[in-house]
Amino acid sequence: MQRKVIAPSVLAASLLLVIPASAASSVQGAPGIGDPYYPASGNGGYDVSHYDLRLQYQPKTDLLEGTATLLTTAKQDLSRFNLDFGLKVSEVRVNGAKAKFATSGDHELEVTPAQPLQKDRPATVVVKYAGKPSEFKIDGWSAWQRTPDGGVAAQEPDSSVWWFPSNDHPLDKATFDVSINVPDGTQAISNGVLQSQTSKLGWTRYNWRSNKPQATYLATLAIGKFDVTTDKTASGLPILNAYSKDLGDNAGAARASVERTGEVAEWLEGLFGPYPFNALGGYVPNVPSGFALETQTRPFYSPRQFANGANVSVVVHELAHQWYGDSVSVDGWKDIWINEGFARYSQWLWSEKEGEGTAQELADWAYQQHPAEDPFWQVKPGDPGPDNQFHGAVYDRGGIALQALRNEIGDEQFFRILKGWPTERAYGNAKVGDFVRYAEKVSNKPLAQLFETWLYTPGRPAFAPPTDASATAPATARSRTAPAAQPVEPKSWKKIAATNSIHEH
Repeated sequence: MQRKVIAPSVLAASLLLVIPASAASSVQGAPGIGDPYYPASGNGGYDVSHYDLRLQYQPKTDLLEGTATLLTTAKQDLSRFNLDFGLKVSEVRVNGAKAKFATSGDHELEVTPAQPLQKDRPATVVVKYAGKPSEFKIDGWSAWQRTPDGGVAAQEPDSSVWWFPSNDHPLDKATFDVSINVPDGTQAISNGVLQSQTSKLGWTRYNWRSNKPQATYLATLAIGKFDVTTDKTASGLPILNAYSKDLGDNAGAARASVERTGEVAEWLEGLFGPYPFNALGGYVPNVPSGFALETQTRPFYSPRQFANGANVSVVVHELAHQWYGDSVSVDGWKDIWINEGFARYSQWLWSEKEGEGTAQELADWAYQQHPAEDPFWQVKPGDPGPDNQFHGAVYDRGGIALQALRNEIGDEQFFRILKGWPTERAYGNAKVGDFVRYAEKVSNKPLAQLFETWLYTPGRPAFAPPTDASATAPATARSRTAPAAQPVEPKSWKKIAATNSIHEH
């Protein structure tokens, strides 16, 4: 037998001939999407277009078992990519072939496919997993809330890592199918429309579909024993609300508020244009938290939001987010004012409609609550920083900024902007600067300095009265009034202030 010796240079050249060019040039996807507020959130190198989640949950043990199928497209040649996830994974397949996987950091699942992913080519990723979500913690806390009869996933800026693997950042939206198997007598609530419900061998499976792009933090899951009400809007949009059976003294107030969802949504359509999704509703589980969240099509409300009686204002806030925050989402978390400033201002407009204080009166009162030396004025709503992302200034100073815009350009242009923006950016993402440019385009006025003053400059700005005191709002809102020398507390103020805990995420 004669052995042929191959020179190393010849061997290297021959190997290059059999290795695809994409494999030779492929790289590892970044472990973060590039958000300076949350460097570990999201991942680089790919986009997800659809999540199919097939789950089973046992309330008695908090055991969640799942198979997640992600339809993705690589944005570059990838030898490895990350998913955001915290539960224990048993298997990962990419395009049908088993892939290697490992964990790193707080919630990084590193996936190495058998063959590198090619740029602009679709890829299917299947992850099988199981675990107890309440036992997984990041910095000592969990976004999964256990209830006496189940569990709830609802949190901002992230909650998905507790129940499904994802590219966890609003820049990567996707459609969702969520199928949950739970013991008979227990219900499972999620986003969108309930497609079907079937029972077999002591278990009931609920299949939900959210058919418009949805950020991962806006996906929700609630398992427990609920009273469910259903209805339709005048246009035929399905409404589904759910209330834990053990809400105690808060039960009546919760229902009296959330059951007005259809009415509030129809009013908001007059302000913001057609409702952007396939379903409406809300749910109130028996949880100890105090916040509410705009989970897409089905907002989450803590019972404590109704501890002092019915409060439709919080429903207005979370439904306004369906346009401002859900359909048009932040480009980065520093753009949070695009969500919260508008949701707060919607509460002020509802107050106008109800005759409980105009937006101008509420802006005046909010302004007077904070003297010049108050640290409130040091928070910049347009870029508050991660520690102040849900600071009251993002809400109230953010709302005053919108009233200042209304005073500057008049009602006709202002309400054109409120309605046009969600259409201009429907199902996409936006920066604060994008909104500023849009407002300038519609109003044909230079507004950069106004927004610089109210959103980015520390300190208490001067708050001028309307330039056109005779301007009137459209039918959806009453006319504003000039600021009083000594503002009087508007009737709606305490109800609106009671919703401030919505940002205690």
